[in-house]
Amino acid sequence: MSKQASTSPVYSIPLSYRKMENLHIVFWLLKDISWCMVWKPLGFAMIFPTLIISIVIAWRTRQFVSELCHNVAITVWIAANSYWMISEFFHFDTLVITGDITYKHLALIPFVSGILILAYFYLYYQPRHKEETEVITE
Repeated sequence: MSKQASTSPVYSIPLSYRKMENLHIVFWLLKDISWCMVWKPLGFAMIFPTLIISIVIAWRTRQFVSELCHNVAITVWIAANSYWMISEFFHFDTLVITGDITYKHLALIPFVSGILILAYFYLYYQPRHKEETEVITE
């Protein structure tokens, strides 16, 4: 093992957090499969556990700016994705708000919010905190 590899920080996630993240992926996939197959009841039902778990994950990792920013970006992504799914299920996605802007385009608000959160982290926060090591504990 090289000297650099032996002295670099190890990223470790508590098992209880990992299990919750894995369950979150199952709910998210079920939501998106339901969207694809137009299974409205299951799609609606999967919005809540997917969003709730992403919020819990963000809350649990809130003491670490890196984790918080990425997990909040995921939460707003899921919100955007869920709104888009609902707009298609109820067929208002193509209705025009003004000009070329439709109701589906409103999903851009949380999508762009997620990008702005990550831009803050990568362009502002991370360059100013290069030497910090974050360790997640239960």
